[in-house]
Amino acid sequence: MKTLPTDYSHQQLVDALSAEYEFLCHDDFDPDVDMSPADYRADISTLSHAELVSRTDTDDNFTLSDFMSTYS
Repeated sequence: MKTLPTDYSHQQLVDALSAEYEFLCHDDFDPDVDMSPADYRADISTLSHAELVSRTDTDDNFTLSDFMSTYS
């Protein structure tokens, strides 16, 4: 069964994207360039569901289900 973008709530997507951001910034955070994790969360919280799904950069090889499993 294929996972659909609608299988995840807006909040679940925000939480997972925030976790991904914190993971990516953990060892390479530059406060002069990068948003703080709190600012990033606030920024993406305003996005539509479709925009959040798009931000996951998922495809047929690394699916939305894979992304959510990794960062949730």
